[in-house]
Amino acid sequence: MKILVTGGAGFIGSNFVRLMLQKHKDAQLVVLDKLTYAGNLNNLKDIMHEIEFVEGDISKQKDVEKAIGACDIVVNFAAETHVDRSLLETEDFIKTDVYGTYTLLELSRKHDVDRFLQVSTDEVYGSTEKDSFSETSPLNPSNPYSASKAGADLMVVAYRQTYRVPVIITRSTNNYGPFQHPEKFLPKMIINALMDKPLPIYGDGRNVRDWLFALDNCEAIDMVLEKGRPGETYNVSADEEKTNIDVAKAILHRLRKSEKLMTFVKDRPGHDRRYSLESNKIRELGWRAKTRFPEGLQKTIDWYRANEWWWKPITAKAEDFEYWKKF
Repeated sequence: MKILVTGGAGFIGSNFVRLMLQKHKDAQLVVLDKLTYAGNLNNLKDIMHEIEFVEGDISKQKDVEKAIGACDIVVNFAAETHVDRSLLETEDFIKTDVYGTYTLLELSRKHDVDRFLQVSTDEVYGSTEKDSFSETSPLNPSNPYSASKAGADLMVVAYRQTYRVPVIITRSTNNYGPFQHPEKFLPKMIINALMDKPLPIYGDGRNVRDWLFALDNCEAIDMVLEKGRPGETYNVSADEEKTNIDVAKAILHRLRKSEKLMTFVKDRPGHDRRYSLESNKIRELGWRAKTRFPEGLQKTIDWYRANEWWWKPITAKAEDFEYWKKF
């Protein structure tokens, strides 16, 4: 089994590569990554000798051709992912998330892959005050990031309908864990708290997200590759809904820092209030989230506290990630 993992030097992709090496000793892993600000070879430092690494852009056919070779399976993690950044640099999201996915699909069709798995997000459904979205809920993206992922998902569906490419889509809730880029909410809160810097929180801090430990999501993706049906979409959630303010308070409490570090800033444009997924379909395959939020949060805090070597160079220009000052 030879697997092409695009975006495999990123946060979730690198966790997935590590999991596959542990669980599938016969698997050959090819990682294709553009190594943008969010792709980091340090994420793969300890396993580089076990994989084939190709530096390249999924939107460029020649780069994908270098990597896809005799691969049986393509798992597409490659994407521009941060909502804040998408409000300022929309074109990059269209190029990578939409056109890049098209390029991967075209070459997957040409090479007759056995399975193409698109890693997507709950954000394509938009916001909901009370209910939870199922796989049949309409797509209703609210910002350029979620719109680019929705566009990619629709392209994946079209390639199934038109060309019979054996595609599957997974849509997960908010991931967290080791190796997550410091521009994201949870690592930003942890790192700022460790450095006694203000924790910027949009609006009133009551936006709700369902928190899913990255390794649990990787287990879900692996299960879908083994047991999922081509043409289907699978939601992945942990039923761990928390407000942003409660997450910030939990971090400060565990690090014994004052809640006075929380700083409320002007809300970003188009900020979805609540994401929530129903994930009965993947649970019928046998998957369950193993990591409850208190345990996962502590593991994540411990990792960032122990790995300053990883995040300090990234945060050297912290102003690059202070998006709330740019809206």
